[in-house]
Amino acid sequence: MATQKSARTPAAQRPHPDATRRSQRSRQAIYDAALSLVGEIGYPKTTIEGIAARAGVGKQTIYRWWPSKAQVLLEAFLDLGEQAVRAQGGEAPYAIPDTGDVAADLKAVLRATVDQLYDPKFEAPSRALAAEGLVDEQLGREFVAKLLEPSLQLHADRLRAAQEAGQVRPEVDPRIALELFVSPLAQRWLQHTGPVSYEYTDTLVDYALHGLAPR
Repeated sequence: MATQKSARTPAAQRPHPDATRRSQRSRQAIYDAALSLVGEIGYPKTTIEGIAARAGVGKQTIYRWWPSKAQVLLEAFLDLGEQAVRAQGGEAPYAIPDTGDVAADLKAVLRATVDQLYDPKFEAPSRALAAEGLVDEQLGREFVAKLLEPSLQLHADRLRAAQEAGQVRPEVDPRIALELFVSPLAQRWLQHTGPVSYEYTDTLVDYALHGLAPR
């Protein structure tokens, strides 16, 4: 009687699980867990152990990729922003629209900023990262470089375009000028020094562009 060959495929020939895909699934689960926990219980009560349990991974998996919960949250927040861009069909780098009316364009983008600042998905992690960045210098530098600087550059670019169109004085430094409306908004939002509304941000733009002296 002939010996039947084994139907099993040799181990070396079996397809291996896609480690990259599995790793990405784990990362996404960790991102989602970190963001949801910060939104539900706040940043101070959120722990690596809690994130791991919510994500269904071991805490050593998290420590292998990130040194702290702050770094987890920063990367999760960056991913959240990228998801928002993809959901809107955005692929090319975003730019503030140039309609020829710099005041209208700046008011529109600041109104959109207000909406995002008070979006429940963004508000809690934004506040947590901004606050943590004040006591953790390295995190603060990363927060500025990866999250704030790209946005500030967009405002500076729009002001430079306005300079070229003769709508802003040529000697004005766009990076200083943008702080006249971006910084007060950030301070009021972070420190709760007053209500934040479309009317408020529209007024900031008017004051920044036209000054306080009598016309």
